[in-house]
Amino acid sequence: MVHEYEKSAGGGAADADVPAEATRRPVPARETRQASRGWWDRNADDYQREHGGFLGGADGARFIWGPEGLDEAEARLLGPAGSLAGRTVLEVGAGAAQCSRWLAAQGARPVALDLSHRQLQHARLSALEAAEAPPFPLLQADATALPFRDAAFDLACSAYGAVPFVAEPVAVIREVRRVLRPGGRWVFSVTHPVRWAFPDEPGPEGLSVAASYFDRTPYVEQDDEGRAVYVEHHRTLGDRVRDVVDGGFRLLDLVEPEWPEWHDQEWGGWSPLRGHLIPGTAIFVCEAA
Repeated sequence: MVHEYEKSAGGGAADADVPAEATRRPVPARETRQASRGWWDRNADDYQREHGGFLGGADGARFIWGPEGLDEAEARLLGPAGSLAGRTVLEVGAGAAQCSRWLAAQGARPVALDLSHRQLQHARLSALEAAEAPPFPLLQADATALPFRDAAFDLACSAYGAVPFVAEPVAVIREVRRVLRPGGRWVFSVTHPVRWAFPDEPGPEGLSVAASYFDRTPYVEQDDEGRAVYVEHHRTLGDRVRDVVDGGFRLLDLVEPEWPEWHDQEWGGWSPLRGHLIPGTAIFVCEAA
């Protein structure tokens, strides 16, 4: 799963290997795609080293929806306990495929798809560390052009993967609808749109509005020649709902996880202080119309 928690909402440390200037400017789809692939191929090692354990490393599979730690084993947003066995599931923006590993352990038949080759290598390495072959396919592909036949899957999911990082997120949603069977469920999580109005800081400085919530200009980190090395696209909550509907889905639920009392870790701009006051993650539970 492509969990870009640290940099979401226009903040976070820049790529250690590529000096970058933060700005806001329009970014076309191709430049966005190239930036995302490059950033994750360069930074996957550090990301998994720092956060892989929280997401579910080789010692145990987990399905975590966001920095708040909401676990699918408890939330059951994809369906009731026991309902996943035998179901075909597409994970979009799978990263190191921790969620797909959990799905496979429930008896599902997942396919883990990601734009980054290095992230998928981590998925394979995790399987090797667990002394097992990957129990499901790992596929490098663009989420706006899924390489599957129509109605190939029963379910689809994405935990902070792809949707916030493409120029036209409705294109991802339409592709997911195409490959889902009628009535199939699609659940995806993103940075809560309200966070874009606040600085991406975990302390008190992150509690004051600093930008317009309605400014949809992408957040960009670019190199000395002006080429984007990281891009994130903002959509308001209303935009996200319209994308779901325009993509051919019914919105069943919108989950805004509260920060749990047991969770004392900071993760980029996510922290107990902010998490108890303002939402950090939005999870859209959808059904194919």
